[in-house]
Formats: sequence, C-alpha cells, structure tokens
Amino acid sequence: MAEPGGEAGHPTGKLEQRLNSLRAGVLGANDGIVSTAAVVVGVAGASSAAEPVVMAGLAAAIGGAVSMALGEYVSVSSQLDSERSIIEEEEEALAADPDAELDALAAWYEERGISSATSRAVAEEMFAQDPLDAVVRARHTIDTTDIPSPWRAAAASFLAFSLGAILPLAAILLPPLEWRVAVTFLATLVGLAITGTVAAAIGGGSRLRAAARVVVGGALALGATYGAGVLLDTSGVV
Repeated sequence: MAEPGGEAGHPTGKLEQRLNSLRAGVLGANDGIVSTAAVVVGVAGASSAAEPVVMAGLAAAIGGAVSMALGEYVSVSSQLDSERSIIEEEEEALAADPDAELDALAAWYEERGISSATSRAVAEEMFAQDPLDAVVRARHTIDTTDIPSPWRAAAASFLAFSLGAILPLAAILLPPLEWRVAVTFLATLVGLAITGTVAAAIGGGSRLRAAARVVVGGALALGATYGAGVLLDTSGVV
C-alpha cells in the first residue's frame, strides 16, 4: 500500500522535498548563468574595455543572488506561516473533539477509494501513533517533522545563483578580447543545457525538451542584450 499522500512508485515525504530542493537549486544556478551572462555580453557589446564589463557582471551577480535569496526567504516564510496556521487549527480541533477529527480522517481516506472498514482501520492506527501528524499529513500534505527553514532556503538560493554566475564571469574575463563574447555565448549555452537536463532528470520530464527550452531562451536573451549594447555603442549614446 502506498504511503498516504503519495503514490506507489513515486518519491514521498522527505525524499520528495529533498528532490524539490535540489531541483530548485539547479534552477537557481540556471538563473545565475543566464542573467549574469546577459548583462556582461550586453556591456561587452557596448564597450571593449574590461573594467565596465567586470563591474556590471559583479553587480549583476551580487544583486541577482541577493534578490533570489530575498524572494526565496519571503516565499518560504509565507509557506511556513500558512503551515503553522493549519497546524494550530488542527491542534485546536483535536483538543475540542478528537472523535470528530478521527471520523473526518477516515472519511478522507474513503473518499479516495478505500473501503469504509479499511479507511477506519488506517485512520485509527495513524491516530494511535500521532493524531496531529496523521491529520495534517493526509489532509494538508504537511510533514510536521520537516518544517521548511526560510533562512536555509535563502542561503541555498544565494549560493546556487552565485555558483551559476561564476560561469559567464569567467567566460567573459579569461579569453582574449576578440574571443570573449563568443566564448561567453558558448559557455552559457552549454551551462544552460546542463542545468536544463539535470532539472528535467530530477523532475522526471523530457531532458531534451527541457534543455532545448533553456538554450533557446538563453540564446534569445544573450542576443537581445548584445544587440542592444552594440546599438548603443554605434549610435553614440555610450
């Protein structure tokens, strides 16, 4: 019998959360690659000097990493507040009328196709172990033993974005002047293909389709910013 809240053959509980966290980290690195690369090639298109490219790249990497961390902190904090509210409500309901909560849990299983007798037996067995966890895990898909940490999520996002940003920064700075834009394009697209493939592998989707999406999107972003930089340079605006 599959674990309540999951399906047979699919990861559940903490394993599923770890996979989701890993996939989020890969996508964070993907954002670090494409956003930083777009900035540096755009500046490189407008200026042949190394200093403005370095400054713009570092500013994009730092600003993007902080922004990602802040967004993740706010998002997970909101999720945590919602989960805490649900847990508090279920604690009050259990204290007021545990029998009614047991009946509701048994009915929840029965609504999902389990026979009435089995639903009752499962609900009673889970209630005997931990009533609160049984209710919130089944009816709200909340694991009371693994509450998310906003600070940990923010730190992971900051690190993932920063690691991704290293690739375009190195690609734009290390090659000779005449090769730096081409090398950055190539390195960025290869990096995006890898992150797209890994994210799809974790999520169980099509690796080729995922890689193609991020590569095409990244190429469009780089082409647009580089073209804008060249246009600004040739027009005499900068």
